[in-house]
Amino acid sequence: MSRAWMTPAQAKDALEHGRGNGVKIAIIDSGVEAAHPSFGALALVDDIAIVQQDDGLVIEEGGGRDAFGHGTAVAWSALQTAPEARIGSFRVLDGRNLSKSHAVCRAALLAIERGYHIINCSIGAGIKEQVLMYKDWVDRAYLAGVHVVAACNNLDFRRLEWPGHFSSVITVNMLAAPREDRLYRNQGVSLVEFAAHGVNVRVPWKGGIIIETTGSSFAAPRAAGMLARLLSSRPDLRPLEAKALLQVVAEPWPESQRQNN
Repeated sequence: MSRAWMTPAQAKDALEHGRGNGVKIAIIDSGVEAAHPSFGALALVDDIAIVQQDDGLVIEEGGGRDAFGHGTAVAWSALQTAPEARIGSFRVLDGRNLSKSHAVCRAALLAIERGYHIINCSIGAGIKEQVLMYKDWVDRAYLAGVHVVAACNNLDFRRLEWPGHFSSVITVNMLAAPREDRLYRNQGVSLVEFAAHGVNVRVPWKGGIIIETTGSSFAAPRAAGMLARLLSSRPDLRPLEAKALLQVVAEPWPESQRQNN
């Protein structure tokens, strides 16, 4: 039986009115402080920590803990555009905001196995020898119909990082967006084809505090939330179908910020 295409008009309507209901977003990061006052009553789908020990990786309960603060901000940012999406925390970053690529890859594979619809990876690796590690799970996500959203390098969006520089991934830059609930397109420049609000954002952080910060790390989950809006209307969209629709219906990159992108 053939499947009806989603039209750009239908996609635009979903982005305008969707809330992400029924969509699960895996946050691969430093953990999520689930008890942070900014969340209200946040019930995580999964709360997992992938910890490096001498004999390899160990999977533990996350305990509602954020080792650094970054993951809490990322999860909150996703919920700003998809308030009814469900969040799973896969902690791979430590208290120095550092991680090992094999921990990131293991977390991604777990998220695929557990049926997440979107994987948000606001961390990246620029070591070329590790490309195939990332390609393996990005390909598996693609074949399983799991959508991957990634942040780009904050200093230079053209600098190669993975998983962002794979063509099936929705890779997101930051801007001081005129509308915080909008997605912007930047096609034809690099594989960083999207942008969302991520400049001077106030976000929750470890220890129940609020900070102001800037980074593509916080733009990517807003885009993941917009994608969740789309999937809440059409959960059967394949990754490249969803990406193509977003490219069509996203707002043009604001001219006032184009000189840097």
